[in-house]
Amino acid sequence: MNLTRRSMFKLSGAAALATPMLMTRAAQAEVPMAATMPAAFKRFTLGDFEITALSDGHRAVPDPQSIFGTNTTKEDVEALLTENYLPVGQMQFTFAPTLINTGSELILFDTGNGEGGREGGVGQTLANLQASGYAPDEVTHVVLTHMHPDHIGGMTEGGAPAFPNAAYVAGQAEYDFWTSADRAGTPAEGVAKLVASKVQPFAEKTTFIGDGDDVTSGITAMAAFGHTPGHLAFTVSSGGKSMVITADTANHFVLSLQRPDWEVRFDADKAAAAATRKKVFDMIATDRMPFIGYHMPFPSVGYVEKIGEGYRFIPETYQLDL
Repeated sequence: MNLTRRSMFKLSGAAALATPMLMTRAAQAEVPMAATMPAAFKRFTLGDFEITALSDGHRAVPDPQSIFGTNTTKEDVEALLTENYLPVGQMQFTFAPTLINTGSELILFDTGNGEGGREGGVGQTLANLQASGYAPDEVTHVVLTHMHPDHIGGMTEGGAPAFPNAAYVAGQAEYDFWTSADRAGTPAEGVAKLVASKVQPFAEKTTFIGDGDDVTSGITAMAAFGHTPGHLAFTVSSGGKSMVITADTANHFVLSLQRPDWEVRFDADKAAAAATRKKVFDMIATDRMPFIGYHMPFPSVGYVEKIGEGYRFIPETYQLDL
């Protein structure tokens, strides 16, 4: 049998066409999906400061109306989600601690969910801090905006301080609330126990502050009470530029910003939280300032403009890179 190169090509091509499913299945078996999360951080400069938003990961949560808009109807919540091209039966929470290098200090705002959240896809702050070029022992200060579990869970790692060389800064009112014996036997008892294990051991190394107090030159605390009794936001200013770390002043880029009066299950004082949302985001919109929101879609940096009864979130793209 005389086989030319052309006939050999035809035979090999026919064989390949005859077994496409076999080859696909083999490839699927040999190359499993990689579920590894990518390193996630966003870095920019603000005057002389270097700002890095760190991802602590994300988590899917069912039934948005059980959390947001608890003072309105399920239909209202679903309509707003649909209008904004979002699913109605499930939502995603993201978590974003902020790292600021002032040139002389490396300051971390909040510590994420910590090691206890890693099976659920969160607790990635340490990994992403290292991926961004810093080591945990380089952090000079840890600032707590408030003491909910997703902000203090990363204070320790394996029973030891996660940031061994850091001093700590926290709100006096916030600390007093969670460490009070009055929390025993109330719905707040579980968080109070976590504060006792994650925050209280660092009390002697903690500076307690309030509204208008400075963390360092250019970084000032601002009372943003309501979400928790001592919740703080922070203004950051350097080289004639300013931004705000809003923490949990708004917990969702649509449901909390477009409808600031909608009640949120996680807010301790719902009326005060709504008033704070409007006060803080009116300021941000009026002054056209960027902000980092702990639960905004990662990388969690953006702007707002006033629309209707609330605000439209505008994600930062390259404005802060130029």
